[in-house]
Amino acid sequence: MTCLSPFAGPHRDCPLCPRLATFREVQREHHPEWFNAPVPSFGDAQAELLIVGLAPGLRGANRTGRPFTGDHAGGLLYRTLEKFGYAEGVYDARPDDAVVLHRARITNAVRCVPPQNKPQPDEIASCRRFLAAEVASLSGLRAILALGGIAQLTVLAALGFPRGLFPFGHGAVHALPDGRLLADSYHCSRQNTNTGRLTVAMFEAVFAALAIYLDRPPRPSS
Repeated sequence: MTCLSPFAGPHRDCPLCPRLATFREVQREHHPEWFNAPVPSFGDAQAELLIVGLAPGLRGANRTGRPFTGDHAGGLLYRTLEKFGYAEGVYDARPDDAVVLHRARITNAVRCVPPQNKPQPDEIASCRRFLAAEVASLSGLRAILALGGIAQLTVLAALGFPRGLFPFGHGAVHALPDGRLLADSYHCSRQNTNTGRLTVAMFEAVFAALAIYLDRPPRPSS
């Protein structure tokens, strides 16, 4: 059975990760009204910026079916996207709130919700094929923003670049060998924002750095 849909994402009943598939079935029994499936990417199909999180939150994207929608992290992310011109509409933590992304797209390193919000290494590796397909499908992609160290490592692995050359650090911006940019940020989770590990100013500074790069016209092909 293949799990890859025509849209570079896993099918609703993807069996690649048995632990995640079992957890998904439990949630379907307990909450049949929730999305409870691999969460598809959201945003502009011609995106210049791809934002990569870790995995869907149980009561966030796993419930609503849209990345970073329905939990604390989404509030900060979508507000920031709107501030920097990547989103329009009023984010209301619902997939039908009519928010539209421009030049940006959001996805996760792992598409299914993991127990305790902690995917295992083999699950991250299994799901990496979908991130690689996502990147390959974005012909105008110029920059990737990784939210958290695991997301950053997954991006590098999906692109085939050695992680040791690009150490994670909040605010770090790496010039990749393929000409694209990889930016690092702490994840905009409730834990990080409540503890002060990530402030609004710190998060916006990452987007400000990306905006300087992305507002420049792309170099003509040689």
